[in-house]
Amino acid sequence: MKKIILTVFAATSLLLYSTPSFAISLSVGVPIGASIKGDDGSEVADGASGYFLGVQLPFGLGLGMDSHKTTIKDTDGKLKVATSMYNLYYQLPVPVVSLILGLGVGSSNFDCPDQGGGTCAEQHDKGAATQWYTSIGMPILPLFDIHLSYRSITSKNITQKSNKEKSDVSGTVTGIGLAFNF
Repeated sequence: MKKIILTVFAATSLLLYSTPSFAISLSVGVPIGASIKGDDGSEVADGASGYFLGVQLPFGLGLGMDSHKTTIKDTDGKLKVATSMYNLYYQLPVPVVSLILGLGVGSSNFDCPDQGGGTCAEQHDKGAATQWYTSIGMPILPLFDIHLSYRSITSKNITQKSNKEKSDVSGTVTGIGLAFNF
């Protein structure tokens, strides 16, 4: 009987340790990779920088904000796609890991230094952007977890002001982050 009680106690302790029972979770992350395909299907992204922020409420629903810039190859790091998103996400009630699914809306635009007397903002209109994303996290301490995320961004309408031509800068961004639960 003693072994059964100890086994039940141990199993319950592990389950309760793995189940998030915190009131609020704050998350911060950074992009570690990006992908944008050119018109010919070749990869044109050359890295990304920025941040991902998130605040999760006690019932699994959260709000987030992303801001990142993806560098375009063969432009000496000067031409970048700047993307800003506002997200709504939900943490699925899965034991042991934190599994998050989310949607976001925002905008994308080219970010570059002066080119021929004007900046990219003077040459292009911002385009609407949407995204879906997922994140999977593992607890590293009772109050912290480390997570990996994958974002699929659709942005097909950055319009060039001079000829109304639209650019497709849809792609993906992967990231890594840390969440603090309290």
